Amino acid sequence: MTITFNELRKIKDSLPDGSITLIADKLHMSVETVRNYFGGANYNEGETVGIHLEKGPNGGIVVLDDTTILDMAKEILEKEGVN
Repeated sequence: MTITFNELRKIKDSLPDGSITLIADKLHMSVETVRNYFGGANYNEGETVGIHLEKGPNGGIVVLDDTTILDMAKEILEKEGVN
């Protein structure tokens, strides 16, 4: 899947408090790994999870190898009534 970096960050920033931890717990990964998925860069505490960044307009393009984390984030936003 391809998404702009700004769109990906908007989704992350729209998540209610505790959502990153919830996603990390459900997927048995560190919180920092989930944050890295959304554009963070703490590779001392977390890992990369199949995102590829290309610089450009709107923060650039992000190619996601696996959309599981993004799908979970979107589900949380739907339940919260955030579009």
